[in-house]
Amino acid sequence: MRTIELEPGLVRLVDQRRLPLEFAVLECRDYRQVAEAIRTLAVRGAPAIGVAAAAGLALAARAAADRPAPEFWAALEAAARELKATRPTAVNLFWAVDRAMGVARERQAQGAVPAEVAEALYQHAVRLAEEDVAVNRRMAEIGQELIRDGDGVLTHCNTGSLATVDWGTALGVIRAAHERGKRIHLYIDETRPVLQGARLTAWEALRYGIPATLITDNMAGHFMRLGKIQICFVGADRIAANGDTANKIGTYTVAVLAREHGIPFYVVAPTSTVDLSIPSGDHIPIEERNPEEVTHIAGVRVAPEGIRVANPAFDVTPARYITGIITEKGIIYPPFEVGLRRALAGGDG
Repeated sequence: MRTIELEPGLVRLVDQRRLPLEFAVLECRDYRQVAEAIRTLAVRGAPAIGVAAAAGLALAARAAADRPAPEFWAALEAAARELKATRPTAVNLFWAVDRAMGVARERQAQGAVPAEVAEALYQHAVRLAEEDVAVNRRMAEIGQELIRDGDGVLTHCNTGSLATVDWGTALGVIRAAHERGKRIHLYIDETRPVLQGARLTAWEALRYGIPATLITDNMAGHFMRLGKIQICFVGADRIAANGDTANKIGTYTVAVLAREHGIPFYVVAPTSTVDLSIPSGDHIPIEERNPEEVTHIAGVRVAPEGIRVANPAFDVTPARYITGIITEKGIIYPPFEVGLRRALAGGDG
């Protein structure tokens, strides 16, 4: 199944907290359940979060469709605020909710009653999911051209089908190269502290038959020095106007190591991840998560009680370390300020 599946009044999500040991599906019939799924990482990955939030808003509209119009709109606005408050860094979340609310307000201006607005929001969420798959496929086609036969490829965190509706961003590029018969070997950073690489990317690599090796985060430089890695692909949760990119914590380290070893470092993300409203990565809010994600592994304490913990979920990679940004509009190269604005205006990168 896809990571997210929609029916009227129902959103199904693969529960990523339970992988790789168990494949389970969450059934959400209330937008608060969707918000909790986003907050607790049952669904994660910037594109998946965006579609899930749009689907959650459709659930909220359906639940309030029988109320008088003022109560309906108050309930919808409250749901939008709650969904947007779940995670602060991934801009796709805010983009998707605002886009859905735009659809709702447009239908209101056309004289639609609440039930008709609710149906419009459901249909919009369905279209958004299909759009996400098409965008990912396009990025995969573009990005796989960069991978040569015999390359060792490093990726960080999870950017496959589980991070999107289907197919994936950075891992989608790698998967496309593999399916075209290129003999590649994938090196998967475990991605502490939540281990999205070890739990999720490794699981997906096995399902797709991609030859892969799981490594700890602090092994990347070692394998680069040995000549095992020729190219790096990562995802993104927000890209500033100058190309600075927020992604899972540890991405910055990979980028610096890649630069030191002369290895191309590419970001793979849809244009919905670009936030032209902020000039640089210094303005990207960084989510601070529960300290127990660091002090515990799979519920088992590995650090002494009483130790102070920092747990930023993301870091920012300065644009100077990024070789190019692969979007559905093409590959954007420096100067990123020009290419990103052109891509969002409708042109090619």
